[in-house]
Amino acid sequence: MPANPLTHFDAAGQAHMVDVGDKAATQRRARAGGSIFMQPTTLALIQEGNAKKGDVLGIARIAAIQGAKRTADLIPLCHPIALDRVAVEFEIDTERHAVHCVAVAECTGRTGVEMEALTAASVGLLTIYDMCKAVDRGMRIEGVRLLEKLGGKSGHWQAE
Repeated sequence: MPANPLTHFDAAGQAHMVDVGDKAATQRRARAGGSIFMQPTTLALIQEGNAKKGDVLGIARIAAIQGAKRTADLIPLCHPIALDRVAVEFEIDTERHAVHCVAVAECTGRTGVEMEALTAASVGLLTIYDMCKAVDRGMRIEGVRLLEKLGGKSGHWQAE
């Protein structure tokens, strides 16, 4: 194991952007997800398309994709990545009064797309909060996490 397993720090302990210049470009894919929990009446507004600001899930999907594209602007040591694809799906859970989000990011590159998938899921859920906060300030975003990643030196990883 290296002296410091945190790759964003150099030997002197200074933060730096990881050098990926010698790595081969390979197909990479990451899937991340999370949930937002709310009052039943808030979920009904989303389902019926009657939220004051419009199509909540449609706008949240576009925001999530935009978030993935802007990850390097938000996370200081992330590499700008030319994304091949970002897909975002929302599932309405009437039993738990929640919306679950899963975002997939893909590229052919020298570094992974985990942060892009995580950012997409987070921004999608935050957008739902923003669009519905006038009726439900108590919404909770929970469980944002990496679900799966494929490609690169470390290969395939999947959450339990």
